[in-house]
Amino acid sequence: DHTQLRGFMNFFQAIFLGLVQALTEYLPVSSSAHVRIVGDLMLGSDPGAAFTAIIQIGTELAVLLYFRHDIWNILKNWCICLAGKNGKDWKHRLGEGNKDARLGWYIIIATLPIVFAGLLFQDAIENTLRNLWITAAMLLVFGIILWIVDDRAPQVKTIDDMTTKDAVWYGIGQMLALIPGVSRSGGTITFGRAMGYTREAAVRCAFLMAIPAVFGAGILEAVKAVKEANDPTVNAMFPGWGATIAATVVAFVVGYIVIIGFLKFVSTFSYKAFAIYRIALAVIVAILLLTGVLQPLEGMALGGNA
Repeated sequence: DHTQLRGFMNFFQAIFLGLVQALTEYLPVSSSAHVRIVGDLMLGSDPGAAFTAIIQIGTELAVLLYFRHDIWNILKNWCICLAGKNGKDWKHRLGEGNKDARLGWYIIIATLPIVFAGLLFQDAIENTLRNLWITAAMLLVFGIILWIVDDRAPQVKTIDDMTTKDAVWYGIGQMLALIPGVSRSGGTITFGRAMGYTREAAVRCAFLMAIPAVFGAGILEAVKAVKEANDPTVNAMFPGWGATIAATVVAFVVGYIVIIGFLKFVSTFSYKAFAIYRIALAVIVAILLLTGVLQPLEGMALGGNA
């Protein structure tokens, strides 16, 4: 039966995109680029805002689970200091003498650039910057930068060494991830390594600093997307709630495993492999664009994906 076959294929495609999201969300290779490219090649169209936003919550829940103890300590100490229980003066309220409370403030500082840039340049982010030629260029450029920085920068700083200035630079690196192809973790990790943070510290900073912006934006997008999920003019490719929930579960489970593996990997090896992968992917995307297999903008021939 054709209808049954299509339903099965939609379910399989949803699961596969959930897997792609999980495998690329935390690595410095740009998950948005991968979901965009795989969506075009497999579906010939954007899988939809509802589906994309909801499966991203799966990967962010994996981050919350893995770093639950760190997150709890940061929130608890931040609240204690802010309430003045460690001292009534403003320095103690801002975390003086309490590294977890200070880290909480640093995460807030690092979140501000991406929030402001996201609001100011929303139209460009959702339209102009989604051009696959820009994505390919960013994959290439930041792949080269990551390679050079990781090869030459010392590994001397840990999270405990962070300063307000470092938090601002981390925030700028995260902000650049609004451009598809840069990669949220890639931008943050690159800036962290440039400042001399160890590979593992740079990764942990990237994970922790992404939580407020990514999870907050994901929930807002999901609420909006849920309202539009049954509107075929907005989400023509929405595979249904069963497939979407299954894909979200896959994104969560596989994402949790990827976090564990990635942290172990960078504690032993450099980021060179990821840099080479980014450069190779940029070349492949360029070839697919030149041959017409992929179209640079959504709505052109095959369409696009976020």
